[in-house]
Amino acid sequence: MDIRYAFISVILMAIVTYIPRVLPIVIFRKEIKSRYIKSFLHYVPFAVLGALTFPDIFYSTGNIATAICGTAVALILAYRGKSLMTVAVGAIVTVYLVGLIC
Repeated sequence: MDIRYAFISVILMAIVTYIPRVLPIVIFRKEIKSRYIKSFLHYVPFAVLGALTFPDIFYSTGNIATAICGTAVALILAYRGKSLMTVAVGAIVTVYLVGLIC
């Protein structure tokens, strides 16, 4: 590989990575006062995280039955307001127990 090609590739990757980090700072210099936009921006990280991780949940164990049971238990515990540790341990134990049965 040509060293010049590698250097240009690294520079372009740095620019592409840098733009999404700096763009919000440049655009939103003033405090956002709209309640609608604030509430929208508050929920965006959760929605993106859910959209990225939720499909992979069903393929994480190699058995769809254990994955569905673990997800159901995690959702129930989270809905009831349990801590993140309780939700994670509850889902793991459920997957393990259902895996022993299936």
